[in-house]
Amino acid sequence: MNIYYDKFYSRNLGRDMEYKVYGDGGTPVLVIPCQGGRFYEFEDMKMLDVYAPYIERGDVQVFTIDSLDYETLACDGDCRARICRHESWIKYIVEEALPVFSHINCGDYGAKFIVTGISLGALHAVNLYFRFPERFTGVMGLSGIYSTDYHFGDYHDELTYANSPLQYLANMPHDHPYADMYRNGKIIICVGQGAWENETLRDTRAIAEVLKKLDVPAWVDIWGGDVKHDWEWWFVQAAYFLPKLIY
Repeated sequence: MNIYYDKFYSRNLGRDMEYKVYGDGGTPVLVIPCQGGRFYEFEDMKMLDVYAPYIERGDVQVFTIDSLDYETLACDGDCRARICRHESWIKYIVEEALPVFSHINCGDYGAKFIVTGISLGALHAVNLYFRFPERFTGVMGLSGIYSTDYHFGDYHDELTYANSPLQYLANMPHDHPYADMYRNGKIIICVGQGAWENETLRDTRAIAEVLKKLDVPAWVDIWGGDVKHDWEWWFVQAAYFLPKLIY
């Protein structure tokens, strides 16, 4: 398997942003790390083992990036500054990273991606998919909380709203053009009912209801009471759902 490391300066973030690429072609998959995770988490935590057969067959090409959670959602400080920094990270992904990755993948800038994430990464992945359906064809979120309320409490503004799928989807008209785009994509959201999954279970059930009201087909799967918020189960879930997402 070809593994490629690089970085580039982000005008939105004012710093170099590192990334890795796994494979030489196929459907591009953007991987968002867990809370505070780095671009190498995918490899270090052995999730690469799950994706490897599909990468080696040329079915997918995986791109891993850094989070900015410890400057944004998962830190203390001024709420407005934190959510503005988070929005800059979103712009880095959509305006800068995706065009770079698209060119690597297919030689132009218009590739559509699958996006995946786990835990806080699931919020980011699901949010990217629903905010920018013109850039994504599918999403897999595992053990996610799908509102910024968990991170900002009683503070609300237009950016906390724009990054809270549970809120903006609940207010989306049934005939919104994005809704049709969602209906033609692949949406997989999974959670367990075991240890440390109380909030994620609540939000997974809530987003299932919101999508049902929009008539957006989604595979929302709630696993058993032994399935906890931990890597040992995320490996199993990813292995189970990945072929259903990419084929």
